[in-house]
Amino acid sequence: MHLLSINWDPSIEIFKIGSFSIRYYSLMFVIAFLLGLQIMKKIYKDEGISLEKLDSLFVYMVVSILIGARLGHFLFYDFEFLIKHPLQVILPFKLNPFKFTGYQGLASHGAAIAVIIAMYIYSKKVVHKPMLWILDRIVLPVAIGGVFVRLGNLMNSEIIGKPTNSDYGFIFRQLGEDFPRHPTQLYEAFGYLLTFIILWFIFWKTDKKEKLGYMFGIFMVLLWTVRFIVEFFKEAQVDNRATWDLNTGQLLSIPLILIGFYFMYRAKKS
Repeated sequence: MHLLSINWDPSIEIFKIGSFSIRYYSLMFVIAFLLGLQIMKKIYKDEGISLEKLDSLFVYMVVSILIGARLGHFLFYDFEFLIKHPLQVILPFKLNPFKFTGYQGLASHGAAIAVIIAMYIYSKKVVHKPMLWILDRIVLPVAIGGVFVRLGNLMNSEIIGKPTNSDYGFIFRQLGEDFPRHPTQLYEAFGYLLTFIILWFIFWKTDKKEKLGYMFGIFMVLLWTVRFIVEFFKEAQVDNRATWDLNTGQLLSIPLILIGFYFMYRAKKS
């Protein structure tokens, strides 16, 4: 008997019509984007930026996150599949026979790189401000968006944790298991929520947003530190490394943390 465990066996679909279905994971993405849009609307109003430019920002963010996260997953974790089945990576459905699959397999590191590139283009073509100005502001919706993405992962019973070897944890019945694992999706979601709260306080209660790059820097340090720590509790997704080695997610997080410290230091100096 597992007194401190939770039997986790939710339906991953809200409803289904034929081969087409709406999943809770997709709903979490929609909530993340809509909430992010409201946060940026508040920021733009407060700083006197035309809300017309917010429409373009929404498009840039949605496209860059989806493309970057999708390509990043296969570039970093499953490159062989990308080479063999490029169309399945790009398209949200299979052919012969037709089946809607959605975009299963997304990497936050790939999304981060794509967003930075997209914000460079947006800053030059639309808002006409330094790239760091927009990066300092989108960190707020990105941080809270990460919370909902990880909740979507929990609904899918994916990105699971290692066995707890105790009564504590989530028993992922969809995986055919009968033992508890660490709910790493919740660990990460809580870490991102804490990151958002810290960023919100700094942005609205201090003058740090006036220092170009500071908000972006502290975001990079906090978010990727959360990811680095939680990876110790996650089951290996692709890597088959010894327990004392760092996995791919941690190795990718280290340079992003260092970049964050650089921008924080740079902002203070300026």
